[in-house]
Amino acid sequence: MFELSLMCPEDRIEAVSDALDALDALSVSVEDADAQTDAEQALFGEPGMPPPKDGWQRSRVVSLFATEAVAREAQQLLAVQDFFTGCQVLGLARVPDQDWVRLTQSQFAPVDITADFWIVPTWHELPAQALRSIRLDPGLAFGTGTHPTTRMCLRWIARHGVTSAGAGNPLGRVLDYGCGSGILAIGAAKFGATDIDAVDIDPAAVESTVQNAQANGVLVHAGLPDQAHGLYQTVLANILATPLKVLAPLLCAHVAPGGHLVLAGILERQAQELKEAYAPWIRLEVADTEDGWILMTAAR
Repeated sequence: MFELSLMCPEDRIEAVSDALDALDALSVSVEDADAQTDAEQALFGEPGMPPPKDGWQRSRVVSLFATEAVAREAQQLLAVQDFFTGCQVLGLARVPDQDWVRLTQSQFAPVDITADFWIVPTWHELPAQALRSIRLDPGLAFGTGTHPTTRMCLRWIARHGVTSAGAGNPLGRVLDYGCGSGILAIGAAKFGATDIDAVDIDPAAVESTVQNAQANGVLVHAGLPDQAHGLYQTVLANILATPLKVLAPLLCAHVAPGGHLVLAGILERQAQELKEAYAPWIRLEVADTEDGWILMTAAR
């Protein structure tokens, strides 16, 4: 396999990417050429919504080809196109053979949520300081503990759940809406919750939650959204701002008197629109922030 790397200004990215696809590229990715420097630019978008931009002012466009001959032909054909003006070839190189399983595993190290609460892949030893842990491997469903939104939700659970024997069940009955891998539901179980519903519109996520709960030795009732019923002391939803706004009346209807609503998947700039969307039912406030993302909570 061979990798062709190009430098492109923002207004050329779409045309170059389309051309690479037509020239039999196996994959095309666009990266910020200034990443990890003072000139790095943050771009945030949401699934189902148009991207804020096609790329960065200086974008590195990387394409993979099955053979060197196909890659060189693509390079030569691009060079004579009008839309390639302002672009340059950075290099063409063979991609070394990899043990992709080991490489993937090396990218997922144990994640500390608090000093003594960790998310640990099954191929790693538990850290000595991990008094509580969730064993979780990356899969098709969202939620491995590495994303700021997941970490903030788990920190909230750790602060509000059982921290000592005989402390009861402060989280009460729990609903994890849009459960993905089930990581929040499992986290709630680790901190004392015993009646937990985890729901998702994706059957693969439901199956993932069932398997992950079993692997962690906890009981979670996983199913499609119509499984959620009645009132819950704790309602968790780590999705994205747009669906969270649509779900406002439904989620609020599940929050018991004296209960808590915990929302994530929200960018800092989206705080006010979420407050307005939930205002008819509950008063949201920003409870945590990390890397441009926020956690919003409310008590009924």
